[in-house]
Amino acid sequence: MTDETRLRRIQDVADEVGLTTRAIRYYEEMGLLTPAARSDGSHRLYDQTDVERLRAIRGLRDDAGFSLGDIVRLLEDTDHLARSRAAYQETESPVERLRIARDGLQRVDRQLELLEDKIERLRAMRAETIGRRERIAGKIQQLEAEQLETELGAVPA
Repeated sequence: MTDETRLRRIQDVADEVGLTTRAIRYYEEMGLLTPAARSDGSHRLYDQTDVERLRAIRGLRDDAGFSLGDIVRLLEDTDHLARSRAAYQETESPVERLRIARDGLQRVDRQLELLEDKIERLRAMRAETIGRRERIAGKIQQLEAEQLETELGAVPA
């Protein structure tokens, strides 16, 4: 059995991806993930595709700071695009291919809008932080100048 087809239990996947089993179960409840299989004892079993999806979820959550709602929307569109690619390949109808392509463009535009909104929020946060830094740096300069004046005034001539 290759690594691609090997099924793993939830604890093994959690350890590999750096999530808790509770988080993985929650992602299943949210519809973000469906285990590849269940064992005879009804244990969740995950394949490499599931592991990669969990890594993507974790990256979107932790690295990019997306909310779970945003992650749901991004992954729904990604899944829809994958299904659309298959449907596009299966049909030879130009009308159907055009419909699929337009729908795909709409999905990608929706993803871009979500990403652009995130970028704008991050830019605003960055600008606020830069402003805060500039105010603190200005205050430090003022205090250092006052301290220097005090020290120079205290030096006998």
